[in-house]
Amino acid sequence: MNVRNGLFLLFAIFLCVNACECGKGKDIPDVSDIKVDVKIKRFDQDLFALDTNDIAPGLAALEEKYPEFAPIFFGQVLGSNDSTIAPEGHEKYISGFVSHPAVRKLYDTCQVVYPDLKWLEKDFQQAFRLFKYYFPTQPLSGEVVTYLSEYTIGGFLYGENSIGVGLDFYLGEKYPYLAISPENPNFSQYLTRTFNREHIVSKSMRLLAQDLLGPAKGNRMLDHMIHNGKELYILDHLLPNAPDSVRLEFSQKQMDWCQQNEANIWAYFFSEKLLYSTDYNTYRKFVEPSPDSPGMPEEAPGRTANWLGWQIVKAYMEKNPKTTMEQLMAISDAQFIMDKSKYKPKK
Repeated sequence: MNVRNGLFLLFAIFLCVNACECGKGKDIPDVSDIKVDVKIKRFDQDLFALDTNDIAPGLAALEEKYPEFAPIFFGQVLGSNDSTIAPEGHEKYISGFVSHPAVRKLYDTCQVVYPDLKWLEKDFQQAFRLFKYYFPTQPLSGEVVTYLSEYTIGGFLYGENSIGVGLDFYLGEKYPYLAISPENPNFSQYLTRTFNREHIVSKSMRLLAQDLLGPAKGNRMLDHMIHNGKELYILDHLLPNAPDSVRLEFSQKQMDWCQQNEANIWAYFFSEKLLYSTDYNTYRKFVEPSPDSPGMPEEAPGRTANWLGWQIVKAYMEKNPKTTMEQLMAISDAQFIMDKSKYKPKK
């Protein structure tokens, strides 16, 4: 059993409109009759409730309670079943982990910020219903399990599209992430500004979108920007009431800049011959999380190519309204989508 998709791993990284305007003008299907049993489970609370003086029976019961999640968490997230990481054994390692002062403090912080997660059920339920609407052949357990890993991994999929959510990656943009590990790029401000409760569902559904898409087919910037544009298109439909800024993880100022400079972005990519570039290092910041887009004004966010790819995918779907979401995902030729979209940037 493997973690199929990680939200962000340490050392290996991976607004548009006001909330009252979100979803306005969108054709949102009625999915109220689609049954989804959302189950939010607090593995974090169950793990830290273990009696470290007699951990064996409690740990065995915990592993029985979480038959799919526990082997992944202990085996691949913590590595407590690996003798090179835990030479004194699984039980001893877990006992040390849950009683370590720094980890215990982190757990206590998570409980202060997230004493209850009942409020998340409604948002997950709507997103899951839309997922089943657009992707009826895909499995979906409805299970969401929370944990903390001491800033190791922010989220992953397992089993039948069950979702693991690392609460220590959602403690708020004012939490001193950078002070914990100043050299860690995952704790850069342009990333940690999204480490809050508003992004839990969006980042979780992004895992499902990424798993559906797999890796980009091709090594040109065009291949990546259309691929990532598809991801944003999926999120737009799974989270129609969320602000664009949450789905794209841009600030309001950055969203405004992209919307006002669509033609300029397009012209820059053409003038610099970036669309068909195969040098990933040359165009990396235009498709990966980055504090900026090289050669563009400071107001421009990183990943401007993804934003443009989203516009192209939307244009394609508007020109081909009978195309289903699953059919769109199956189109691997970025140039085909580009040509058939007849995309023209807004001036």
